[in-house]
Amino acid sequence: MAGAVAISSGKPGKRYNAKVTGYVWFLCLIGGSGGLLLGYDNGVIGGVTSMRDFQSKFFRDVYVAETGGYVVTNPVKAAYCKYNNQVLQLVVSSLYISALFSGLVASKFARLYGRKPVNIVAGAFFIIGAAILAGAVDVAMLVVGRVLLGVGVGFCSLVMPMYNAEVAPPHLRGGMNILFQWFVTFGILCAGLINYGCSFINGWGWRLALGLSAVPGFIVFLGGLVMPESPTSLIERGHYEKARRVLTRIRGTSDIEEELEDMAEAARVSNLAPHPMRNLFKSQYRPQLVISLMFMMFQQFTGINAIIFYAPVLFNSIGSGHTAALLNTVIIGAVNVLATVVAIVVVDRLGRKFLLIAGVIQMVIAEIVVGVTLKYEFVKYQGSLPSPPSIGILVCICVFIAGFAWSWGPIGWLYPTEIQPLEVRAAACSFNVAMNMLFTFVIGQCFVTMLCTMEWGVFLFFAGMCVLMGLWAALLLPETKGVEIEAVFRLFQNHWFWSKIPAVKNMSHVASLPHTSVEVPYNPKGVEVPYGPKGGESPNIAGTGVAHGPTVTR
Repeated sequence: MAGAVAISSGKPGKRYNAKVTGYVWFLCLIGGSGGLLLGYDNGVIGGVTSMRDFQSKFFRDVYVAETGGYVVTNPVKAAYCKYNNQVLQLVVSSLYISALFSGLVASKFARLYGRKPVNIVAGAFFIIGAAILAGAVDVAMLVVGRVLLGVGVGFCSLVMPMYNAEVAPPHLRGGMNILFQWFVTFGILCAGLINYGCSFINGWGWRLALGLSAVPGFIVFLGGLVMPESPTSLIERGHYEKARRVLTRIRGTSDIEEELEDMAEAARVSNLAPHPMRNLFKSQYRPQLVISLMFMMFQQFTGINAIIFYAPVLFNSIGSGHTAALLNTVIIGAVNVLATVVAIVVVDRLGRKFLLIAGVIQMVIAEIVVGVTLKYEFVKYQGSLPSPPSIGILVCICVFIAGFAWSWGPIGWLYPTEIQPLEVRAAACSFNVAMNMLFTFVIGQCFVTMLCTMEWGVFLFFAGMCVLMGLWAALLLPETKGVEIEAVFRLFQNHWFWSKIPAVKNMSHVASLPHTSVEVPYNPKGVEVPYGPKGGESPNIAGTGVAHGPTVTR
């Protein structure tokens, strides 16, 4: 999600003579492992905030409410509200404000210095943040530690999906890009297992759970050291021959000239746009901008992170014991991991829209059942559910998690990335990450208060949002399955709604470029030239084999 993702260009359905090598899978696994940072943090914080030792040290009012230290006149209301603490919610959500701003600046760093160093820096920030959290003695240290984690999350969430998109064969781009989301779910599962184990360690179990955040940080850091720079990044920074060598190894064949030329052309067009973030808000890019914004909002307003963050809190609130609540979280994490595999397998076969709409139907049914069950059973049992309805709610939440995990979860990272035109893709991907983190912050900061205020109705609220997003996806999203990433803009030109915008109807793949005429001359010796953000004014591409080069006239 930073820089120009110039995977290919040309007509939809274009295929290169590329092998699916073990090396490209290895690189995509490294790229996907960035999701461990986001996933582990999402999963670990909810379990830690439900641990009694952690509550006793940092949030005494929550601890007293949890242990029955207050006189309760309304047990139902008390069960919904015992975790309603704004400072606790700030500790949970502060990471995402940090990730929002770091995601915005990561685009510039990735464009100037490449994807590889940004990945290394992300891992380093996560390691430092984990150390501070493990040694925290007050709430301020908790917030500082999570802010540093947020820098790592913002950098990685931007760069690693983009890296996977750049190195993956075009016909497998969807599945390989979703590896990032699979690692998010795997990180959540690991966090659930660690929380469960640490719950049996009195006094410092919460420190161990938070300190182990350094493990995914080390994985990402070491992965950044061994991964090569992406061919696209090398080309846009003027290292054409290095890009040729890397692409040859990735594709497992020396027949890579056509794809390399397309990458060079895509990077050249991208680098001609002088102000990509400013251009992003032009009318010809309005469909992509609106879709990205709505996608990120809807993804969070399914209620997914409310459940992931606060699953132990939620199960504690409905009467499960502390240990049982953490075990339920592990079950949810396992369902999340397995269901994401479904998306990896079928997204390039069934298409994005089919999965999005089917996932909505599944989530709506599950959330309505949970809400209605809580409405009648919670009052009946005065705020503490027995095993049968608790198990029923666990099953429904697993159904909800599965519906999200093979639809809006992975496609929420894939679709807003692949619809962006070349010349604004760096800025657009940065914007996508920022908006995702913004709405994640909103949910993280508000959910416990919403649960206290709306009680069971909060699940019907999320179900209603799912209905809206299902209609939105069915009516306003073009299907991108099988369409080359550089040709996606044509889908909007032919769409029943978006084509009504004149600037969209008339745009081309160089729609935002300034009024200029640029030629790319033939360079038979393949001499590397200063090209890209650090280069001079001439966007010459070495060794493309284009006799006179394409001319862009605006």
